[in-house]
Amino acid sequence: MRMEEKLELIAQKELNYNDELYRFVDFLNKTFKKKGFIFGITKKDDKAIISIYET
Repeated sequence: MRMEEKLELIAQKELNYNDELYRFVDFLNKTFKKKGFIFGITKKDDKAIISIYET
């Protein structure tokens, strides 16, 4: 039996969209993945929503 990984949303922040935000989120994921954190980004119109999850 395989145990499913569950992501718990810790925080979200809405910011003005910038193309560099994707690079920043990628940097955060590479840095904090081993610590149990995952970062996500969603673009909505001219805004970006950054999400932080804990595994």
